[in-house]
Amino acid sequence: MPEKETKERAQKLKREGKAPSTQAGEFVREEIEHVREGKHGARSTKQAIAIGLAKARRAGVKLPAKKGTSKETQEQAERDIEKGQRRTKTSAKRSRASRKALKREGHSAASKKALSRQARAAAKRRSAADRSRAAKKAARTRKK
Repeated sequence: MPEKETKERAQKLKREGKAPSTQAGEFVREEIEHVREGKHGARSTKQAIAIGLAKARRAGVKLPAKKGTSKETQEQAERDIEKGQRRTKTSAKRSRASRKALKREGHSAASKKALSRQARAAAKRRSAADRSRAAKKAARTRKK
Protein backbone atom coordinates (compact mmCIF):
# COMPACT_ATOMS: atom_id res chain seq x y z
CA MET A 1 0.00 0.00 0.00
CA PRO A 2 1.52 3.34 -1.03
CA GLU A 3 1.93 6.03 1.60
CA LYS A 4 -0.57 8.88 1.73
CA GLU A 5 2.09 11.52 0.93
CA THR A 6 3.17 9.62 -2.19
CA LYS A 7 -0.41 9.48 -3.48
CA GLU A 8 -0.83 13.18 -2.79
CA ARG A 9 2.41 14.07 -4.62
CA ALA A 10 1.34 11.98 -7.62
CA GLN A 11 -2.08 13.64 -7.64
CA LYS A 12 -0.44 17.08 -7.53
CA LEU A 13 1.65 16.14 -10.57
CA LYS A 14 -1.49 14.94 -12.35
CA ARG A 15 -3.21 18.27 -11.67
CA GLU A 16 -0.16 20.04 -13.10
CA GLY A 17 -0.63 18.01 -16.28
CA LYS A 18 2.52 15.94 -15.92
CA ALA A 19 2.94 12.67 -17.82
CA PRO A 20 1.85 9.38 -16.19
CA SER A 21 5.50 8.27 -16.07
CA THR A 22 6.32 11.34 -13.95
CA GLN A 23 3.45 10.52 -11.60
CA ALA A 24 4.64 6.90 -11.37
CA GLY A 25 8.15 8.15 -10.55
CA GLU A 26 6.89 9.14 -7.09
CA PHE A 27 5.91 5.53 -6.36
CA VAL A 28 9.24 4.23 -7.67
CA ARG A 29 11.06 6.73 -5.43
CA GLU A 30 9.04 5.49 -2.44
CA GLU A 31 9.92 1.88 -3.25
CA ILE A 32 13.64 2.67 -3.50
CA GLU A 33 13.39 4.39 -0.10
CA HIS A 34 11.70 1.31 1.39
CA VAL A 35 14.58 -0.89 0.21
CA ARG A 36 17.14 1.61 1.52
CA GLU A 37 15.60 1.91 4.97
CA GLY A 38 15.31 -1.87 5.29
CA LYS A 39 11.53 -2.23 5.13
CA HIS A 40 12.19 -4.99 2.60
CA GLY A 41 14.75 -5.90 -0.06
CA ALA A 42 14.79 -6.43 -3.82
CA ARG A 43 16.64 -8.91 -5.99
CA SER A 44 17.58 -6.20 -8.46
CA THR A 45 17.06 -2.51 -9.18
CA LYS A 46 14.74 -3.54 -12.00
CA GLN A 47 12.55 -5.42 -9.51
CA ALA A 48 12.33 -2.41 -7.19
CA ILE A 49 11.31 -0.22 -10.14
CA ALA A 50 8.73 -2.80 -11.29
CA ILE A 51 7.16 -2.92 -7.81
CA GLY A 52 6.92 0.88 -7.80
CA LEU A 53 5.27 0.94 -11.24
CA ALA A 54 2.77 -1.75 -10.21
CA LYS A 55 1.90 0.26 -7.09
CA ALA A 56 1.41 3.37 -9.24
CA ARG A 57 -0.95 1.55 -11.61
CA ARG A 58 -2.94 0.13 -8.70
CA ALA A 59 -3.14 3.60 -7.17
CA GLY A 60 -4.83 4.92 -10.31
CA VAL A 61 -1.98 6.17 -12.53
CA LYS A 62 -2.91 5.34 -16.13
CA LEU A 63 0.51 4.06 -17.20
CA PRO A 64 0.44 1.36 -19.92
CA ALA A 65 3.38 -0.99 -20.42
CA LYS A 66 5.97 -0.05 -23.05
CA LYS A 67 5.65 -1.52 -26.55
CA GLY A 68 8.83 -3.58 -26.29
CA THR A 69 7.83 -5.48 -23.13
CA SER A 70 6.79 -9.13 -23.07
CA LYS A 71 3.16 -10.17 -23.53
CA GLU A 72 2.95 -11.32 -19.90
CA THR A 73 4.21 -7.96 -18.59
CA GLN A 74 1.76 -6.07 -20.80
CA GLU A 75 -1.15 -8.21 -19.58
CA GLN A 76 -0.08 -7.73 -15.95
CA ALA A 77 0.14 -3.96 -16.47
CA GLU A 78 -3.40 -3.98 -17.89
CA ARG A 79 -4.64 -5.95 -14.86
CA ASP A 80 -2.93 -3.49 -12.52
CA ILE A 81 -4.51 -0.52 -14.31
CA GLU A 82 -7.94 -2.21 -14.05
CA LYS A 83 -7.33 -2.79 -10.33
CA GLY A 84 -6.62 0.92 -10.00
CA GLN A 85 -10.08 1.70 -11.39
CA ARG A 86 -11.90 -0.26 -8.68
CA ARG A 87 -11.33 -0.52 -4.94
CA THR A 88 -10.70 -4.10 -3.86
CA LYS A 89 -9.01 -5.16 -0.65
CA THR A 90 -5.74 -7.09 -1.08
CA SER A 91 -5.69 -10.52 0.51
CA ALA A 92 -3.81 -10.36 3.83
CA LYS A 93 -2.26 -13.79 3.16
CA ARG A 94 -0.93 -12.75 -0.24
CA SER A 95 0.33 -9.43 1.08
CA ARG A 96 2.14 -11.13 3.96
CA ALA A 97 3.67 -13.76 1.66
CA SER A 98 5.06 -11.21 -0.82
CA ARG A 99 6.44 -9.03 2.01
CA LYS A 100 8.10 -12.09 3.60
CA ALA A 101 9.69 -13.07 0.27
CA LEU A 102 10.98 -9.52 -0.29
CA LYS A 103 12.40 -9.42 3.24
CA ARG A 104 14.75 -12.26 2.30
CA GLU A 105 16.25 -10.22 -0.55
CA GLY A 106 19.24 -7.89 -0.29
CA HIS A 107 19.30 -4.12 -0.07
CA SER A 108 22.12 -3.31 -2.48
CA ALA A 109 19.57 -2.96 -5.32
CA ALA A 110 18.81 0.55 -4.05
CA SER A 111 22.42 1.68 -3.68
CA LYS A 112 23.62 4.72 -5.64
CA LYS A 113 25.94 2.48 -7.65
CA ALA A 114 23.15 0.05 -8.63
CA LEU A 115 20.76 2.86 -9.56
CA SER A 116 23.45 4.53 -11.63
CA ARG A 117 24.21 1.27 -13.43
CA GLN A 118 20.49 0.75 -14.14
CA ALA A 119 20.04 4.31 -15.46
CA ARG A 120 23.06 4.05 -17.74
CA ALA A 121 21.94 0.68 -19.12
CA ALA A 122 18.44 2.06 -19.76
CA ALA A 123 19.87 5.13 -21.51
CA LYS A 124 22.10 2.95 -23.70
CA ARG A 125 19.06 1.06 -25.00
CA ARG A 126 17.49 4.27 -26.31
CA SER A 127 18.21 5.55 -29.80
CA ALA A 128 19.67 8.99 -30.49
CA ALA A 129 16.37 10.07 -32.06
CA ASP A 130 14.45 8.93 -28.99
CA ARG A 131 16.77 10.81 -26.65
CA SER A 132 16.54 13.92 -28.82
CA ARG A 133 12.73 13.74 -28.85
CA ALA A 134 12.68 13.44 -25.04
CA ALA A 135 15.02 16.43 -24.63
CA LYS A 136 12.88 18.57 -26.95
CA LYS A 137 9.73 17.63 -25.05
CA ALA A 138 11.45 18.43 -21.73
CA ALA A 139 12.43 21.86 -23.03
CA ARG A 140 8.92 22.45 -24.34
CA THR A 141 7.11 21.38 -21.16
CA ARG A 142 9.59 22.88 -18.66
CA LYS A 143 8.06 25.13 -16.02
CA LYS A 144 8.66 28.74 -16.98
